[in-house]
Amino acid sequence: MDSGSPVEIALALVVGYLLGSIPFGLLLTRAAGLGDIRSIGSGNIGATNVLRTGNKGLAAATLLLDAAKGAVAVLIARHFLGETPAMLAGLAAFIGHIFPVWLGFKGGKGVATYLGVLIALAWQCAAVFAVLWLSVAALTRISSLSAIVATIAAPVAAWMWGDTNLAAVVTIMSLIVLLKHRANIERLIAGQEPSIGSKT
Repeated sequence: MDSGSPVEIALALVVGYLLGSIPFGLLLTRAAGLGDIRSIGSGNIGATNVLRTGNKGLAAATLLLDAAKGAVAVLIARHFLGETPAMLAGLAAFIGHIFPVWLGFKGGKGVATYLGVLIALAWQCAAVFAVLWLSVAALTRISSLSAIVATIAAPVAAWMWGDTNLAAVVTIMSLIVLLKHRANIERLIAGQEPSIGSKT
């Protein structure tokens, strides 16, 4: 596996972060005349909060674009720099979404970008993630619970897949997602977590 030179690693991290930090949820809702998405619902810039505007099309577009930026970061780095830089570019894109420099390092929770990175790095892990997310969402109508379950399962699948570097990157992303969902976990335990499409 091509580990990449220090310059290649640095380039992958910078390009990945800049791609990941594009706040599509905020840009799309502003372009649609819906104001600042950070002022409604959870204050998050991701697709779940965009859905709280009542515009399903914008929410779907946000989901796809947030996932795409993670995948694109991986694919660009893989094409020009190699596999290890590609993994790090994906991780950087994921971190860029959560901590975008343009928004004072206050971004989304990273779930869609995480999935995009997984799709480009290991489609089998992405399939496990997507199937579990969709299944739990269909059963419970709670986005955060779906994300938590899928996020816990993805690194297990990655470790079973046998690629240590991939598994390490996926585990790091999962831990960050779970940390970003601390408040959701507390509300789930208290039975107060809102369902998908709820205005709160």
